Amino acid sequence: MKELKFSKGLVASLMLSAAVLAGCSSDGEETGSGSEGEEQVTVDIFQFKVEFKEQFEDVVALYEEENPNVNIEITTVGGGEDYGAALRSRFASGNEPAIFNIGGPQDVADWKDSLADLTDTAASGAALEGTLDGVTVESEVLGLPYNQEGYGFIYNTRLFEEAGIDPASITDYASLEEAVKTLDSKKDELGLESVFAFPGKETWVTGLHLSNTFLAPEFDNNVLTAFDAETVDFKYGEGFKKIVDLQNEYSKQPTVSLDYSQQVEELFSLERVAIIQQGNWAYGSIAGIDQELADNGVGLMPIPVEGIDNAGLPVGVPMYWGVNKKADEAVVEESKAFLDWLYTSDAGKTAVLEDFKFIPAYEGYDTSKISDPMSKAIYDASESGNTIGWVFMGYPTGWGQDELGANIQKYLSDEASWDEVIDSAKEAWKTDRAK
Repeated sequence: MKELKFSKGLVASLMLSAAVLAGCSSDGEETGSGSEGEEQVTVDIFQFKVEFKEQFEDVVALYEEENPNVNIEITTVGGGEDYGAALRSRFASGNEPAIFNIGGPQDVADWKDSLADLTDTAASGAALEGTLDGVTVESEVLGLPYNQEGYGFIYNTRLFEEAGIDPASITDYASLEEAVKTLDSKKDELGLESVFAFPGKETWVTGLHLSNTFLAPEFDNNVLTAFDAETVDFKYGEGFKKIVDLQNEYSKQPTVSLDYSQQVEELFSLERVAIIQQGNWAYGSIAGIDQELADNGVGLMPIPVEGIDNAGLPVGVPMYWGVNKKADEAVVEESKAFLDWLYTSDAGKTAVLEDFKFIPAYEGYDTSKISDPMSKAIYDASESGNTIGWVFMGYPTGWGQDELGANIQKYLSDEASWDEVIDSAKEAWKTDRAK
């Protein structure tokens, strides 16, 4: 992987913070959570986001310099690995992390006995309106948002221009299909292997993100509505099928074995395909291969939903930080202090914007510094209200990937019909909710 360097803003901010730490802050309060001579506290973080693993480790190292009594150990499990299964395994082994990730109301229900109340944290107080709804139970905030993310169809702007396609003209399934066929007809002159790279191996792409696009309107774009629903009807299931079929038909094959790395790094970033279904988290992977493409050559458009006019970009909080209330009291307090520092200190906010490339889920950020085009498109959509909700956070545990996503793989392999996929998913949802 390429060498990572700190931004000038982060270094300057941290130098200032370190200088202040040597004495007192302007209002007389000490900065940092501890000083030399205090008992060493170890905070074990078990997190899922592989895209910012190295940047996160760098920022944690700087936090440790400011707080010499704190040792933070990070384990990252994500990408092609099942974070949920790995987390359950960690807890079952008795080696429970101090900080871990939860995904919304279903995860809150599953992990409630281990989640500390974070209502009194500075980060909770700074969280944007609505971002805590899915992790608040009886007025207790049980998670802090990572950031905001969004997804849709990422496309190569140069290839679209050379093919004579105006992305703004793609407003429904018919216009998307027409654009795809145009690109396919010009593959040779554009240097394309295929139009799409559809990663059927990644059940989170199909069973969570793609399904969400077609289930969000059924649940009024509300994750809590999905969480409370006893049944699912797939009201927009035919449109769902059409998008699966379109991506599969015009994709690099075999789609059922195509993974995220191949999709983003080997195919899209090398301009061997024109369109992929992903989100702004892919920026770092694209930039690592072609910085110019990442900064100036990509666009993001909504996935059209038949029956819905002007379907927006799905925008939401990808995951939350939870703190293990069963840890020692000192560990719990240091865990809260670190998360507060990460999202509310000047140094932390600089890292969030400039190093992590996050779209903030908190107040007090200079959002004019959101740099990459996909994140800008998502932030603009969020500001204008042209978005749809992330209701997949309210799916029954394991349903999206283990049930729906796994059966879509069977569909892509001609081992199941679409009707069988939908019927099985409906029955599994109903059974899970009845438990």
